[in-house]
Amino acid sequence: MSLWVFIQDQVLGMKWLNELIGELLLSVGVDIYSKMGGSIQFWLYDVIKIFVLLGILIYGISIIESYFPPEKCKKILSRFNGLKANTIAALLGTVTPFCSCSSIPIFIGFTKAGLPLGVTFSFLISSPLVDLGSLVLLTSIFGAEIALLYVLLGLVVAVIGGTVIDKMRMEGYLESLVDENAETRENAWQWIQEHRLEYAKDITLATVKKVFWYVLVGVGIGAFIHNWIPESFIEEVLGSDNYFSVILATVIGIPMYADIFGTIPIAEALYYKGAGLGVVLSFMMGVTALSLPSIVMLRKAVKPKLLTVFIGIVAIGIILTGYFFNFIQNFI
Repeated sequence: MSLWVFIQDQVLGMKWLNELIGELLLSVGVDIYSKMGGSIQFWLYDVIKIFVLLGILIYGISIIESYFPPEKCKKILSRFNGLKANTIAALLGTVTPFCSCSSIPIFIGFTKAGLPLGVTFSFLISSPLVDLGSLVLLTSIFGAEIALLYVLLGLVVAVIGGTVIDKMRMEGYLESLVDENAETRENAWQWIQEHRLEYAKDITLATVKKVFWYVLVGVGIGAFIHNWIPESFIEEVLGSDNYFSVILATVIGIPMYADIFGTIPIAEALYYKGAGLGVVLSFMMGVTALSLPSIVMLRKAVKPKLLTVFIGIVAIGIILTGYFFNFIQNFI
């Protein structure tokens, strides 16, 4: 076994944990080869694995994030223009808030600071869609190649989306907002610079608390799919041979509200039951990038026409990404 395979399977994937849970369940009389026993093993394994990885990842990422307060991000972005600026904004999105609702206040701050509209939208698309945490969790389930491609294509969607919005000259479709909490946030960031470790701990606990029920429910749905839904049904409805499956998964995902950590177990179960790779990733991207609560929040900052353009561009990007993954599924 190569070092990387060991890291992917035993460190990130924690397969040893799955085997340990299976042995423990067998020792107390649970038949892990039955549907119910298999569901219990799947649920315990995924819940423990996700929360262990989540705690470690969020703590580390929060320390990194503490070096990128909004003012510093503004200074970095103001040095660039055009495609470079959109790319830097998308990359900055990978080390900032973990869901679209948390990204929107920063997006508003960027627009009020006078940054180009396309640049701010590249950040807004990238922030919930691709982060370091999702990269590690996706690697633990789907492997490094798929995880890296997911992040790369997510960044491409963010850069292209921001560039298109910039070319459309839609600055007039921003709502007039007064950032009443700007001073409070500035004071908070000054405290963060002096207490990074405490900040990382607080963010980790807050994030775990926020996603706790999403993870439990998401893993529960994943366990049900994994052990109770016939593989033939999944392949017929969500398999890569069904040309409408990617669109269906995206449309289903958009109205939902969940964190990527809650959607990954569902995607994992669907994938191993025969759903197309592009289908499960489109579902994840739809949930994280275009959740209904984030769209409602964004409406307060932008007018309906710009909001419609944003939703349309991101949805098309997600669907094209899904079809791309379905196409290359047999080659990776």
